Amino acid sequence: MTQPPPPPNQPPQQPGFGPPQDPSQQQPAQSPQQPPSAPAGGPDLNKAPEPGYGYPQAPQPSAPPAAPQGPGYGYPQQQPAAGYGYPGQAQPGPYGQPQQPGAYGQPGAYGQPGYGQPGYGYPQPATMPMQPQPGGGGKKFNSQIAIIVSAVVAIALIVGGGVWYASSSGKDDDSKNTAGGDGKNKTNGGGGGENGSGSGSSGAQEKAPADTGSKVLFQVPAPKTPKDVTSISTAGSWLTDTVYAKSGIAEVVGYDRAKGTKKWTIDLPGPVCEGSGRTTEDNKTAIIFKPDMPTKGDPQSCTQVAVIDLETGKEVWTKTAQSGTMPISFNNVTVSGGTVAAGSTSGGAAWDVATGKQLWAPKTSDSCYDSGYAGGAKLVAVRKCGEYEARQLHIQNIDPKTGKVITEYKMDEGIEYAAVVSTDPLVVAADVGDSAGDGSGISDFFSVDNKTGKLRTRISAPGEDFAARCDAIYKIEKCSGLAVGNDRLYIATEEHDGSGESYGQTNEIVAFDLATGKQTGQRADAGDDYEIYPLRMDGNNVLAYKRPPYDKGGQIVSIDGGTFKQTTLMENPATENVRDVEARMSPDYAEILFSKGGLYMSSVYASDFSAGTDRKEYLVIAFGTS
Repeated sequence: MTQPPPPPNQPPQQPGFGPPQDPSQQQPAQSPQQPPSAPAGGPDLNKAPEPGYGYPQAPQPSAPPAAPQGPGYGYPQQQPAAGYGYPGQAQPGPYGQPQQPGAYGQPGAYGQPGYGQPGYGYPQPATMPMQPQPGGGGKKFNSQIAIIVSAVVAIALIVGGGVWYASSSGKDDDSKNTAGGDGKNKTNGGGGGENGSGSGSSGAQEKAPADTGSKVLFQVPAPKTPKDVTSISTAGSWLTDTVYAKSGIAEVVGYDRAKGTKKWTIDLPGPVCEGSGRTTEDNKTAIIFKPDMPTKGDPQSCTQVAVIDLETGKEVWTKTAQSGTMPISFNNVTVSGGTVAAGSTSGGAAWDVATGKQLWAPKTSDSCYDSGYAGGAKLVAVRKCGEYEARQLHIQNIDPKTGKVITEYKMDEGIEYAAVVSTDPLVVAADVGDSAGDGSGISDFFSVDNKTGKLRTRISAPGEDFAARCDAIYKIEKCSGLAVGNDRLYIATEEHDGSGESYGQTNEIVAFDLATGKQTGQRADAGDDYEIYPLRMDGNNVLAYKRPPYDKGGQIVSIDGGTFKQTTLMENPATENVRDVEARMSPDYAEILFSKGGLYMSSVYASDFSAGTDRKEYLVIAFGTS
């Protein structure tokens, strides 16, 4: 496959939060460990991966990095979409032009668009995720998947100059500043993506019902797009004990999670660009939205940051941050330790969840900037320093109240983008030297000690073998096909031919030890014609979704963290009409939430592509067991 054209010249350095860091403090990368033998019929996980750009060489030091050719990942929902169970906004092409299918961003079963480095001040087009036909499917083209639709709409990204005062982001060695979060945040979907210790099912909340067969609880039809707008973002979905909340067009609606009846509606002046996957203990979360409805001539920018109450359906507060005289257009937002933090190419800002008081914003004196944040148990900033092709990313564990740096890991120069898979334990994903080759945004994982900022181990995850994906360009913590818990990384392998006479595809979930970087030998097979994707942790267990073949319904399974024994928690109806809707909710771009016997699958875009046809599109489909 050919690579996309290189990005345009790097824009002038954007101001950010905190002072530039000393490159001499870079922690040396460690050589990756080789995994054990692969399962029969699966990818050769024992094969030594080709070293990527910036990969540590032994015994000699690394050679000088070559200029990267532009990352090869475009996330459908986060711009396009996600599936950490979920996913926002779309990825730009070079010079703000729409991407063409193929090579990086191959629009296979998950409809991933490609991307290129955006030019300074160039508009950002939003890419509509391709929707698969009913009948299963995987990451690459296969006989079960056909591409239905695609669209590109422009989104303007306002990038300005300097910004006013923020609290210091300088390194703080005071041992008192150790608040990496107060533990009062939840991962959306009823559990944590970053929890569990030891082995076995300790702490698991999800139990198998007497009857695992599910029924459709409710469906929400896709909303109609505004006039002259081809597609529009509907990113964001959340679960509480009583409410399933979902973004519509310029609104967030709370539904009764069992009946689907509307409980409340929060009206907004423009569409939601992104929703945090984190909630507070009292069910508040953060969103980014546009100040007005986009039009053909004015696509609007994502300048508004708000906290909403998912129980009461109230908008708690809405804020903006300035870059010079222009409002910042934010790309990502998260919640940690009572703080809402939002990042962008103009730097990051943060506010107190309860009061809306601004805690920090970019400073005009900064030569680095916070491109994004990841929340939950800790607040982690991805801070960019240096010019393009000589970039250095600083992965910072910061105090959510002050923004002061607690610990820091500096990645090798030349790595342009990184996603935070987990904040505690700290795990970072990057496509080193664009070597993944499959548009996934991942060639390596970096396990970092949160207490010292030192690299624990580096895990090679060649794109040809592993199926996880991250949007490291804009969304920072939006990844799919993986979970972290028990000090292990659980990751889906790429699909491959099934066993016996099956003509379908299958895959498995394998585990890596985050201390050693080696595979643990644990493996959960999807089974012939199924494909399995980790969703999140449930105590020490892994919750996973099984994408079904054409004649069956999808499944939710719990994988024991110690034995890797699978327990089926749900199996969806196999009727044609239900399968047709479920099949359009690919785990690579749809938002998938499971909790307490309820499965909620939703789209991250609404479009007008089915207009004039008999095909009915859905925003949400919800399943439940008795």
